[in-house]
Order: sequence, then structure tokens, then C-alpha cells
Amino acid sequence: MSDDTVYTQDDLVNLKQTKETFVGIDSDGCVFDSMEVKQKICFHPVIIKHWHLEPIEKYVRESAEFVNLYSKSRGSNRFVGLIESIDLIRDRPEVIASGVKLPEFNELRKFIDSGIALGNPALAATIEETGNEELKEALEWSLEINRVVEATVKNLPPFKWVMESLEKIKANSDVIVISQTPCEALVREWKEHSMDPYVEMIAGQEHGTKTEHIKLATAGKYDSKKILMIGDAPGDRIAAKANNALFYAINPTKEEASWERFYKEAYDKFLEGTYEGAYEQMVIDEFEALLPEKPSW
Repeated sequence: MSDDTVYTQDDLVNLKQTKETFVGIDSDGCVFDSMEVKQKICFHPVIIKHWHLEPIEKYVRESAEFVNLYSKSRGSNRFVGLIESIDLIRDRPEVIASGVKLPEFNELRKFIDSGIALGNPALAATIEETGNEELKEALEWSLEINRVVEATVKNLPPFKWVMESLEKIKANSDVIVISQTPCEALVREWKEHSMDPYVEMIAGQEHGTKTEHIKLATAGKYDSKKILMIGDAPGDRIAAKANNALFYAINPTKEEASWERFYKEAYDKFLEGTYEGAYEQMVIDEFEALLPEKPSW
């Protein structure tokens, strides 16, 4: 896998089954401890810069951190997270009193609701068709994030027990990366740590939703109870359940313990066919308790 590796949806559809079981693994915040630095250092300052929200920086950051890191919205697509972060502060008295005009994102909402893959290529194509200025601003924001991430997010090794787990998974299951991060960044990060040989392919935001990733890669091949999604966000659980697959949570703030339990116990249960049921529910209940639905303000 080279740094300029380009994957397509066809690669997902044509993924060859070589094992009886399939494992999809999220990347940011799940394999790599990169969520905090990407959001706080890369995403949030660029939101403030692009929409001139400096007078309410405190509230923008607070909302964006809640949406993207500390709530049930954690791990959502960047465009979805952007809108939710702004919507959450529209009625805050401090923001209203500031007089700062918040972006409405009407056209971006339409783009999100269109059903196409929510990535930069699809957004650029829509701009080519419409010439919409609001969408141009959103694309510029997204591209600048990519540049800042590439310059900033380096030398972040995987969590402890990830490499041991990948070796074990690779020996027993077909495995791919399933993420809403741009594929270019995913390839770079997995290759930086020589982890790319452990996965068959890397699926990013350009290839659709995580639900679509699982469906495209597994439909007509694996029994649904032999499909496992590993992730650190509710969207990973939703994607698994939408495909009648199983879910294993990497708990935010308890990532190493989660991976150790996976390596020593949970994955073996999955292979044996005893993961589904009380054990999986215990894992999900622990995970759900960590992430609130509504902010404190």
C-alpha cells in the first residue's frame, strides 16, 4: 500500500472472502489516540477562522468538543458535526448577546440530506454543478482541515494491545478499516506505523457511510453473526446493527483496557460464536453510559 493508494466503492464490493468471519475497525479514537488533537487543534480553530466566530470562541469550542468528542454524536461525519456544533449554540444567551451571526448552512444541509457520500470529492462535484458559495466555504474549511491534520497529526502510535489484536484478527478474519476520515489521511496514518499489511483495504468518507461500508463489503458473503464492527462511537454501533452485525466498543478514556479485553477475551468469544447476547449487551451498556445525549448547558 503506497501513500497515494486510492480505494473505490468497487474495492469494497469486490472484497474477496478468505475467512469465515469479517471484522471492520474504526481508526480515529479507536486504533489511534488522535481524536482530541484532531478536533481541538485542527477542526475547531478552523471553524472559528472560516466563519469569523472569534468573539464566541469559548462557546464554539465547548459545543464542538461536546458534539465530536464527549457525546453520542462522537465520530460523526465532519459536515454533520459542523452543523450540529453550531446548532447547539444558537439559543445560548451568551451567543445571542454577542450579536455574532452564525452560519445557517442551508445548502450544506441539503447536501447532507442528498444521500451521496459525504466527502470532499462529492462536495466539489456539487459545487461544480451549482457554483454555490456556501458550499465553497464548507469545502475550503474541509480542505484546510486536511492540510492542518497532515502537518500536525504525526507520531501518534496505536493504543496498547492494538497491534497484538490486529495480528490475531488477521490470522482468523478478513479485516478492513471503516471510517469517516478522508481515505488519504487514513492511508497515511496506517502506513506511518506499518499497520497497512494487517487490513485488506481502507474505507473512508468518500466511500459512503459506515453502514454502507459494512453492507458493500459483506453482503452475500458472511453470515451476519460472523461480522464484527469495532469502534469508539455510537455511529459504529448503529452501522453494525443496521447490518444485523455484532459490535465491540472501544470505550473513550478506557481504550487500552478495552483493547486488552478484546485481545484476551472478546475476540475469542466472537470466533466461538458466544459473543452475541449477554456479553455483547454488557459491552454496549458500559459504552453507552460514557456518552451523554445532551450538553450540560
